Amino acid sequence: MAVDLVIFDCDGVLVDSEPISVRVGTAALRRLGWSIDETEYIERFVGCTNDYWEEQVGETPPGWRDQLRAEYTAAVRAELRAIRGIEEALDRLTVPSCVASNGRHTVIRHSLELVGLAGRFDGRVFSAEDVARGKPEPDLFLHAAATLGAEPERCVVVEDSPFGVTAAMRAGMRCLAFAGGLIPPDRLAGLGATLFHDPATLPELITSFER
Repeated sequence: MAVDLVIFDCDGVLVDSEPISVRVGTAALRRLGWSIDETEYIERFVGCTNDYWEEQVGETPPGWRDQLRAEYTAAVRAELRAIRGIEEALDRLTVPSCVASNGRHTVIRHSLELVGLAGRFDGRVFSAEDVARGKPEPDLFLHAAATLGAEPERCVVVEDSPFGVTAAMRAGMRCLAFAGGLIPPDRLAGLGATLFHDPATLPELITSFER
């Protein structure tokens, strides 16, 4: 079946923000008294919605969230880069594409601007803020596809987290799962996606779905 739309997650697929958010988030939770390391943080929170994260964290002391935001913003400005190989893949992609992320619109836009990818997705960025339920529910991917006039079965989602892969499967979409990031491949295996390790191979992988 032809592919009419490729839907990219942002964090961990387009921009290498996950190591930053895990490092900063783990340190912040430990200041609250949590006994948590980066491995557990990855398992519990990478790919989740902001609402889920807020619900899990609960009440915090005055100024804690402001400090966390300031630390994350400073680290992103200093360290954020595009995922290696993704620009080459986007250059060779012949199918229309968009971004659908659990992040907030302001954060997604800022991240894409910092790494020089914003212009590639102008007017085609979707956030969990746009729907009632973010990933792992299918709402966000279905909203992106409907807005851009693509049938779910003719979409391919590129993800890196179990939250995102699960959402793609529930939306009835094909999915490519990046297994070269922070999420251990064994947590992505068995969810219904095709795993890949080199983002530069995405155009060929997407074409293979049409054979």
